[in-house]
Amino acid sequence: MNTNLKLLLAAVYGICLFALLFIVFYYLDLKDLSDYGYIKERGEELKNIKSESLYLLILIFFAFSTVWVLFLGFGSPIAILSGFVFGKWIGTLICVISFTLGASLLYSLANFYFRKFIIDYLSKKIEKYEILFKKNELLYFLIFRFSGGGGIPFGIQNILPIVFNMKLKNYIVSTLLGLVPSIFIINSLGEGINNIIQNNNSISLKNTIFNPEIYLPILGFFVILILSFYLKKKIFNS
Repeated sequence: MNTNLKLLLAAVYGICLFALLFIVFYYLDLKDLSDYGYIKERGEELKNIKSESLYLLILIFFAFSTVWVLFLGFGSPIAILSGFVFGKWIGTLICVISFTLGASLLYSLANFYFRKFIIDYLSKKIEKYEILFKKNELLYFLIFRFSGGGGIPFGIQNILPIVFNMKLKNYIVSTLLGLVPSIFIINSLGEGINNIIQNNNSISLKNTIFNPEIYLPILGFFVILILSFYLKKKIFNS
């Protein structure tokens, strides 16, 4: 591929990223997220849209989630919103597939455009893991995904295997399977938040925290964190 075409694709990528951020911040006022009435009203609107056009809403959300991950977006907010709108089961399915697709596209593009830069920047920091990944890249990246990525930001997780020259097929399989536990937990939290909002005219911090739909996903999240530290110590730091 010639240089001009690479520059053109990079420009398209930058324009799409700017457009996505503009849309998100234009239609979303962050201060409204602290307004219970506003959240409840938006929740009712989403409920009505879902009842009238479920498959269209799923398609739009899937496409947005894929593009969001492709442009290095954080996964947790989208997963919470997915659980809030679709519930933990459908929400998890949508997120896992769209996140895997977006991450795989990001991996492929970054591997093509920024491979040398990424290797130069990250290789010395994670060179001790290279032997492990060469032994069984699918298994160790699956464990890495399963444990929540060891606290590494989601966008960085998605390009990290470039250093190990990981096969795309193994990348897709390990991402698809490894994301399920953490995504399910976060979606469960989103569903719990939605149920509390829909069933109450007002909420208190105490009642929210001690609601099993809230504290159980939070406990699950801490289990993932503990597992992440354990695996990092026993496997990746061995």
